[in-house]
Amino acid sequence: MTMRLEDARVVSQEPVPGGYYRLRLYAPTVSPQVRPGQFVHVRLPAPADALLRRPFSVYRTEGPDLEILYKPVGRGTRAMTELCPGVRLNLLGPLGNGFPRPSVDHIPLLVAGGYGMAALYLLARESPVRGAVLVGGATSHDILCVPEFERMGWEVRIATEDGSLGHRGLVTDLLDAWGAAPQNSKPPELFACGPHGMLQAVAERAIRNDWTAWLSMDRAMCCGVGACLTCVQKIRDPASPDGWAWVRICREGPVLEARQVVWE
Repeated sequence: MTMRLEDARVVSQEPVPGGYYRLRLYAPTVSPQVRPGQFVHVRLPAPADALLRRPFSVYRTEGPDLEILYKPVGRGTRAMTELCPGVRLNLLGPLGNGFPRPSVDHIPLLVAGGYGMAALYLLARESPVRGAVLVGGATSHDILCVPEFERMGWEVRIATEDGSLGHRGLVTDLLDAWGAAPQNSKPPELFACGPHGMLQAVAERAIRNDWTAWLSMDRAMCCGVGACLTCVQKIRDPASPDGWAWVRICREGPVLEARQVVWE
């Protein structure tokens, strides 16, 4: 799939509970090409010193439109909240290798931390089978998109660290409970997106239980096309003399299988 440069147009922007924003862009060249788990690299029109593009998972696509779900945490994303309909944003995308299509021989379990839900929506929509979504956050304000997943026929289980919504604890508690329950007729296949520590915890459980787990890895990116080597991740490589090799999260990732990843 070929990545494209496109001057996308802001269609709408609305705040989402929890301090997040949903940005809808008219991007007729990029949007139809996006596959679950891929991302776009966005050049912001302001501030003037925001030279580097920002990577964003594609939350949703609908024909020529695509949506980004984001939280303003720095100068660049805070400036994004001021974008009005009609403003142009330059997109590079779609980028990266996304999630594989869920197997009909498994029960898909989507595991999300906070706005990791954004990277899982397209996967949930295009999956040939429905399963469960396990989502966790610090508080209820970090739990996003639940009605959207439920409308698609997914069972959603929630954990918050402060107990303000769902189970009091971590999302991995929900995964442990699922693994301890009477076994289903089919084994699970995990698809996860969230903080680094959560992904490692999911990977450890998947390997221990002999489950397949696809992890959307998060790394700081500069170029987004594999040239700058700032987003490298160590993976197992039996063909290498050292038994490991580097891959670029923006190019060979962001999605890797749990058994590939070397955690440091």
